[in-house]
Amino acid sequence: MFWWLVIIAAFVCAMIVVGGATRLTDSGLSITDWRPVTGAIPPLTQEGWERELERYRQIPQYQEINRGMSMSDFQFIYWWEWGHRQLGRTLGLVYFLPFVFFLWTGRAPRRLRPRLWVLFALGGLQGAIGWWMVSSGLTERVDVSQYRLATHLSMAFVILGLTLWTALELRYGQTRLLVRSPLFKWSAVFWAAVLFQIVLGAFVAGLNAGMIYTTWPGFNGQLWPEDYLSGLPLWQALFESRPAVQLQHRWAAYALAAGGVALALLWRRSGDVIMGRFAIVMLAVLFAQIVLGIITLINAAPLGLSLAHQAGAMVLFLVAGAAAWASARAVEQPAGRVAAS
Repeated sequence: MFWWLVIIAAFVCAMIVVGGATRLTDSGLSITDWRPVTGAIPPLTQEGWERELERYRQIPQYQEINRGMSMSDFQFIYWWEWGHRQLGRTLGLVYFLPFVFFLWTGRAPRRLRPRLWVLFALGGLQGAIGWWMVSSGLTERVDVSQYRLATHLSMAFVILGLTLWTALELRYGQTRLLVRSPLFKWSAVFWAAVLFQIVLGAFVAGLNAGMIYTTWPGFNGQLWPEDYLSGLPLWQALFESRPAVQLQHRWAAYALAAGGVALALLWRRSGDVIMGRFAIVMLAVLFAQIVLGIITLINAAPLGLSLAHQAGAMVLFLVAGAAAWASARAVEQPAGRVAAS
């Protein structure tokens, strides 16, 4: 069952990367209806392709951005979106069929069965959220809502985190539910902070905010962008102003770096060998991700760098999650023993 969940986690990571590519290629609105089962079959005839293109012609993205698009160009974006949905269907089967087998044969530990059902339900909910996101761009917008994009991405990482935690329990045993090391509290806070930073990144992606202020460390030589509010009320600018969401994502990264250094020192001083190793790995991944983010920004977020940055976020999230899980089992050494070692 451990390896089954490892495969599920790999599928979720692939879904996140392919979803990112679908957004970056403006492919997400190319399929304008939601057919969870029959949609698995793409157009097989020229007439079928013409019907799909005609549906796409009815939405604002085509009328305002892609008017006159050729069939070959449409097929390019169609295949990205179809591939993303097909990968989701495959993930559902890869989860459901072994899950039924493990339940039927009694191999699934009783204490983990409710969590496995929750994972199954979250997968179905994620599909519905995906369509809810796509539908936001079919009538009045030329792209999807950044709020719904952030919700969709957040749910993907929640599923990934729960899969990781459950897989580790299956492999190495249950965490300490009642007697947890104080390390766990701060490790869990850091893991949540990584997720928060990913959500901020979703707003940057949803508003294409990585295409502006492509200088570092300042904003075209300024510490603070002059058009931070973009004429919006503060509460609205936080989520809808492109300069605002970019600034928030940048400064949250600096805060995450500071918190990561402090947490790594805490892990090292705990005397736990495993946490000491996590300290080195986590800092390496964290600072590599920050450098990659800066490179992506100053190059105006091209496809390859953007996907690499998104993949780096997944690696950091998985490392932080595994460290949080390990910290729930860690036993801090007395101060004297740590000093002596």
